[in-house]
Amino acid sequence: MSIEAKQDLIISSVGTDASVGRAFRRQNDLLGIIKYPILTEKTIRLIEQNQYSFAVDSKADKTAIKYAVENLFDVKVVSVNTSLLPSKKRRVGKFIGKRAQYKRAIVRLAAENSITLFEEE
Repeated sequence: MSIEAKQDLIISSVGTDASVGRAFRRQNDLLGIIKYPILTEKTIRLIEQNQYSFAVDSKADKTAIKYAVENLFDVKVVSVNTSLLPSKKRRVGKFIGKRAQYKRAIVRLAAENSITLFEEE
């Protein structure tokens, strides 16, 4: 089943659960919630403990993040921890600005599940 077909199926069935429904009325789709995986030294160590880090929409709550990960990757999520990272000052020459603020979600999966982030050849 393609991702677009899964989105249509999920969005049509969201109206039954009120808490998930509120989150998806704000988000409109699953790909809008999860932006990309975060890959740093720390998060690669967390993958060994079956925890995956994603940059998510700053308005998404834990319920919506859990629902999106379970349906996009076909896994069972045990817990979701989120943190809203502060914006940082950035200087380029004489110009001072700020980097964008983003929200990070660390998702713990059930022991028998995993997400393939790297293709093995």
